[in-house]
Amino acid sequence: MRHWLGIALTWSQGWAQIIHLTAQILVLALSASSYGSAQRQLLAHSIYRATRPLLASFTWLSAVVAWVIIRIVLETALTYGLSRFALDVLVRTLVLELIPLSAALVVAVRYSLGAADEVRSLRARDGFESQLHRGLDPTRDSVLPRVLASCFAVLALALLSSVITLALTYLSVYGFALWGIDGFTRAVGRVFDPVICLIFLLKTVFFSLAVGVIPMVTTPREMNLQASSNALSASGFQTSADLNRLARLLAVIMLIEVTSLVGNYY
Repeated sequence: MRHWLGIALTWSQGWAQIIHLTAQILVLALSASSYGSAQRQLLAHSIYRATRPLLASFTWLSAVVAWVIIRIVLETALTYGLSRFALDVLVRTLVLELIPLSAALVVAVRYSLGAADEVRSLRARDGFESQLHRGLDPTRDSVLPRVLASCFAVLALALLSSVITLALTYLSVYGFALWGIDGFTRAVGRVFDPVICLIFLLKTVFFSLAVGVIPMVTTPREMNLQASSNALSASGFQTSADLNRLARLLAVIMLIEVTSLVGNYY
């Protein structure tokens, strides 16, 4: 019984830290003092690091995958005489569901986990203490730029890939003819009604917040692992910690995805 109570306490403390850091980030992001000259330069640099390396590769990969899925759906719908439903299925499957999810996962693996390790390394070298002695706020000057960069990267990749996917869908259905623009616009508009648009926007924003915030939190379980790391190699501890953060992030992303599905279809 004590063992399970300890697990529950550790679990609740970890999620309490995530909620606390999320609240701090939201308050700092809405504060004008977080955007001084030095902070703006650091934020711009972080956004560039998070977005630029992923922009071309993710856009190209998502376009190729979208093109393959579009062709499969269109051919299948034509075979079974369901062509009038193909466009609706493509927009709902690709734009509403797959693109935001894939953008969040790619940014998490390619940037957020590494940025979180940078913050932990800075804390381990007493970098936070030196910032406090200089009158700086470590959360504002070290954590906030990286979190906002992750959020921007997720939103930018999702937006750009959605536009490209819609363009590929139009070309697959109508070719380069302009006469299909009115029908395509009406079909997409029927999918993106005000409620669906709000759910899509909120889901993408929550994805970006989860990707930015959750890797930054060191839970009590990870602290215990670090304390016992004398029996582990440094690389072994790092791998275990990254897997724990990725598992937490996947759990939150799946929760957001399921909630959005319920809102969209129920």
